[in-house]
Parts: sequence; structure tokens; C-alpha cells
Amino acid sequence: MTDSRLLLTDAQMQHFLQYGYLTLKTGLSPEFHQAIYQKTEEVFAKEGNLGNNILPRIPDLHKVFADPVLDGALISLLGPAYLMHSHRHCHINPAKSKGGGWHKDSYWGFLKVRSHRTRWVMIFYYPQDTILENGPTAVMPGTQCYEQRAADESAEVQLPVCGEAGTATLVHFDLWHRATPNQTERNRYMMKFQFTRMEEPTTPRWNHGSRDWQGGVVGAQLWQWHLGNEAPQPVKAEGELAAAAAQLKSADPAARAKAASQLGLRGPEAAEAVPALALALRDSAEPVRLNAAYALGAAGGPAVPALIEALGSQAKEVQLGAAYGLALAGRAAVPALTEALGHADEQARGCAAYALGDMGAQASEAVGRLARLGGDPSPFVRRHVAEALGTIARHPKVAVSALEGLLRDEDPQARFNAAYSLARFGDRAESAVPALAAALEDSNRYVRNHSAEALRHIGTPQAQQALMDFLMVSRWCPITTKESTF
Repeated sequence: MTDSRLLLTDAQMQHFLQYGYLTLKTGLSPEFHQAIYQKTEEVFAKEGNLGNNILPRIPDLHKVFADPVLDGALISLLGPAYLMHSHRHCHINPAKSKGGGWHKDSYWGFLKVRSHRTRWVMIFYYPQDTILENGPTAVMPGTQCYEQRAADESAEVQLPVCGEAGTATLVHFDLWHRATPNQTERNRYMMKFQFTRMEEPTTPRWNHGSRDWQGGVVGAQLWQWHLGNEAPQPVKAEGELAAAAAQLKSADPAARAKAASQLGLRGPEAAEAVPALALALRDSAEPVRLNAAYALGAAGGPAVPALIEALGSQAKEVQLGAAYGLALAGRAAVPALTEALGHADEQARGCAAYALGDMGAQASEAVGRLARLGGDPSPFVRRHVAEALGTIARHPKVAVSALEGLLRDEDPQARFNAAYSLARFGDRAESAVPALAAALEDSNRYVRNHSAEALRHIGTPQAQQALMDFLMVSRWCPITTKESTF
């Protein structure tokens, strides 16, 4: 059991939710990290980059991510049932490199609505001391909820994440980041491992003492979700509702975004400003659209008609904002979203499926309609249906049957989302064991790996036997090299 003293504090949780990263230090010795560095140098020199196989090739890396400091942080952010994703990678920043470009990580090349809620985090681990000169990874704090970079890129905060060997930075999967130039004669390594949430939050999982949130409406809503979605207390904004609504017409995008956030912090009271916020949802500036979406979601039921209208707008950035707002609106939006699953526009259908999934169990009444979308002609829709059924994780008889079908989908992301969703059902997905066993031979590595995770979570004798047969064939010997083959 993890020592509760190693769980995150309120301040650390709020820092992560606001800025999208948190830097910690493992308790392992300098000699341990030096050994990891030396082994990594040897592997790269003789074998190149092993990609996902870096862990079985250097199995001591497991000790890094099992470190109580990191385990406590992961429990705090993802809940105690979190798991290590099968994608892991050692990033080399070679000596005298020019660094890399700013980016968000993709979902292996496939289009996906990015979830702002903490369901997927990365850890950047340094096995060597990392300073400005040897090219640390840099992050843009607070950009995890933004699809685009700032209109004025010179105004962006670009933070090099430095630290001694053993430094580990937890990063929201969607945070903008890059490798900076390495000016030294030595390679700089960063191990990037990913971790995902398997259960929706029902109660705080960190060392929680205060419910107060200091910041804007986006962070406030994410904070509330981590608390278990208890009804938040409205926060008094600066000035009256009418004054904040009037500021939505300001010529300054920052002022418009702040006004939308202020309205959202008023919770259900923001219903009075729905018409103005609905216009702001179509603003040319992404920060305005994002804060307007969250404010409309905070307003709840009265904002649902305006959000549904925006969902059908066929302007992708507006549809995306509508999806975020509708997910926040919760149960009040479920009937309208369920109807939107039949929309003629595939982007609207996919965003509706995403929003229902993002609600979790609140959308349980939509499971039957979602399950019938498993045969939708659009891969974008099917991917989000597969994910939503697992996040909602209700009505297993209907959902598991639909997910078995999606395991055979022609689209790889629909298949690996289906496998991951079945893992969320645990032993309630026992009927899917034959389909998951067959998926262990899929041509896509993540379908195979997620199917193995699902079998592990199901845990019946039949599931364990299928998993063991797979692992015995695919196991890796970490001491076998081309110089030592037997």
C-alpha cells in the first residue's frame, strides 16, 4: 500500500490541473540512474532505438515507475487502478542536436477528440543530470486544453524542464512540448512512459483538505470532476453578470476569454448569459471558445439547446467546443446527445459519442444507442463509440457485445479502443474472452497489447490461460543480444 504521505497535495493537484505538468524526484540512488544511463548508451550504440521494447530490454526501468513517489502521484491523478500503457519510448537528444519542434503527441496518427479530464498522463524520466546546455524537454504550461498554439507565439511561456538524474515530470498527454537543443558532447536521454485511468473518480484520491479553487472555469470544472462531481459552489466573479456578459463583446480576445471564465465560475447562474456565451462559442479566438464552452457546460440544462445547435454547425472548432460543454452539462444533456447520435454529419455524431463517454456513468441510459453505432460508416464515430462504452462502463450485456464486434473493426483505433474498454469492464466482460484471445494475433501492436490487458483484468481461468499462452510466446529475454545469442 502506498504511504499516504506520498500522495499529492491539493497544491500539487491544482498545479497539474492548471499547468499540465508536475516535476518530482524519485528516491532511487544516483548510482542507479547512472547505471540506467550507461545501459541506454550501450543499447543505442549496438541495437538502436528499441521503441516499446525499451522496458524488457532495460527491466530496471520498472523500478523507476514503481518508485513510491511516482506511484503516489499516479494514484492521485489517475486513481489506484491506473495501468502502464504499452507504448513507451526512449527519446535520445543527440550531442550537438538542434532540438525538435513543438507538438502534441498523436494517438498513433489517428484523429481523436482530446479529453481534458485526467485520463492519460506521461512521465518524462531523466537518467542523467539535465540542464539547459544538454537539451531538456520543454513544455508550454497550461496548453493541454488548447488545440492550437497562441496567436502571438512570442507571448508563449516555454519552460525547459531541468533536474538531477532521477527527475520525473508528469505531463498531461495533450500538453505542447519539444526537445531543446543539446549543446554538449554527450547524448541526453528521456524515457517517456504513459499511464491511463481505468476508473472514473468518485472521491478525491490525493491528500485532500480544501475544496477551494483559485483560477478560471476550465480548471475549476476539472478540479470538481476529480472531487467526484459534487455540486460546486458558485464563485462570485468580478462585477455583475451583465457586466461580464458585456465584456464578451470586447475587442481584446483576452478580455473576452476572461469574461467567459467569470460567467462560468457562477455555475448555474451563468444561464442568464447563455445567448451571449453561445455567440462566444463561435469566436475566432480559441481561448474565448474554450472558456465559453466550459461556461455553457457549467450553466447546465438551460444551455443544452444552444450547445446542441452548435454541435450541428459543421464548423469543426465549434462542434468541438460544443462537445466539451455538453459533457460538462451532464445528465441534462444525455437525451439531446443520444438523439444527436443520429445526426447526418459524422463529426456531430462522433462528438456526441465523445461527450457521452466523457460523462462516464452519467450517460448510462445512452449505452443501447451507442452500441448500435458500432456499425456506423464513419471510423471517427466508431472510435469514439468504442471508447465511450468503456468510460461509461455500464450495461455490460449490451456494451460488451458491441465491443466484441468493434474488436473486429477494419479501423485499428476502433479495435484497440474496444480492447481497452473491455479491460474497464473487468470480469463483467468474461463473454469477450474468445474474441480477445483471437485479437492477440491482430496486425496492430496496440490491439494485441490492449487485448492482453483486458484478459488480465477479466481474470477468469480461461482469460488467464489465453494471456499466459500469449506471454510465453512473446516474452523477451533482456540479456540476449547479437553478441550473446544463447
